[in-house]
Amino acid sequence: EEEGEEEEEWHQLYPGHIPTSPLQKALLAAGSAVMALYDPYRHDMVAVLGETTGCLALPNLRDKMKNHPEGYHILQERPRIRLSTLDMARLQGLPDGSLGREYVRFLEDNKVSPDTRMPPKFVDDEELAYVIQRYREVHDLMHTLLGMPANMLGEVVVKWFEAVQTGLPMCVLGAAFGPVRLSTRKLQVLATELVPWAIRSGLNASCVLNVYYEQRWEQPVESLREELGIFPPP
Repeated sequence: EEEGEEEEEWHQLYPGHIPTSPLQKALLAAGSAVMALYDPYRHDMVAVLGETTGCLALPNLRDKMKNHPEGYHILQERPRIRLSTLDMARLQGLPDGSLGREYVRFLEDNKVSPDTRMPPKFVDDEELAYVIQRYREVHDLMHTLLGMPANMLGEVVVKWFEAVQTGLPMCVLGAAFGPVRLSTRKLQVLATELVPWAIRSGLNASCVLNVYYEQRWEQPVESLREELGIFPPP
């Protein structure tokens, strides 16, 4: 009977789910942390790190969503931001300065696609797996909202904002160790202007996962910034 119970524990909770023990999670976290710090562009390693270390932050984020009307709506409907769900032609036709237009501009300028986000594998809860998926899929929208490019400097600034907002250890690590590869001049701008602004904005802003971005494409970026409580970029 015990064997049956044990087997029950290891079943797949959603497509792609890989059940892991706490020890396996710790090993995955350590390995992915080393790789992610060595090469911050290894998105797969950054993703694994986020999933294996997010056990405290993810339930907290889910509760924030559950207790907010728009966040609750997102958890109920589970929208996805992918090329298959985006009407790119419509977004391109929106006025300059609107969230949709600036988001598409960010994708085009930086040659990135929303489809490169890895689906979760190691989160042992189907609802929390959606929360981390959503966090990943709105990451490019954070760049758009914060007015940050997809280069190393912009990535570090967004990570500081996300670290304060989400409490995900992966963001904290990225924020702390991301700058090691930047030049002295960039480090100076980062330390004196950009990071303090990102931290202040992250602390001041309401939870960015509680915005149903797909229903806000027409909204000007500036008005959404104000609504959330993100200070204008320096």
